[in-house]
Amino acid sequence: MEQTVVLIKPDGVRRGLIGEILRRFERVGLKIVAMKMVKVSDELLIKHYQSSDPATLKRWGEKTLKTYTQYGKNPKKELGTDDPMILGKMVNKWLFDYVKSGPIVAVLLEGKHAVENAIAQAGPTMPVASPAGTIRGDFSTDSAAYANDEKRGVMNLVHVSSSIEEANLEKTLWFSKDEVHKYKRAEELI
Repeated sequence: MEQTVVLIKPDGVRRGLIGEILRRFERVGLKIVAMKMVKVSDELLIKHYQSSDPATLKRWGEKTLKTYTQYGKNPKKELGTDDPMILGKMVNKWLFDYVKSGPIVAVLLEGKHAVENAIAQAGPTMPVASPAGTIRGDFSTDSAAYANDEKRGVMNLVHVSSSIEEANLEKTLWFSKDEVHKYKRAEELI
């Protein structure tokens, strides 16, 4: 069985969506095998987002430039630079400020195609592009354009591992072995 990490971010916690978000994962057969509420540190976020890697920061900066181009905005005028590395560092700060703004509920889910199923339930990372029926599509309308204007992270409610490899790394970052439980759901006992 695959395992995948879901983080219910501070906006999901503040809006009282923890139960609704968990219900959506459970109703498609994903089993919660670990869960905790945490106040996250910079050290953990650096490892989680791999933001000490210059390639990550550059990629974030390039995505920001693409967003500005898409919406006909001038990053140099509005943010003071169009350098992808500097923009990536800005985005990193906004993201960390957002994710550290309140508690996070970290969840380890298990099931058949857990990674793929969790991604499908969450919807695309950018809420504005998420279809109805997904967590982000039903509960958020935020976008990079608004977040960048307001110099903050995109409020997209949840993080989900984007691959099996990422899930395997993230579960070691967020959970110790003694926090992960083995049990059978009712349908597994039949």
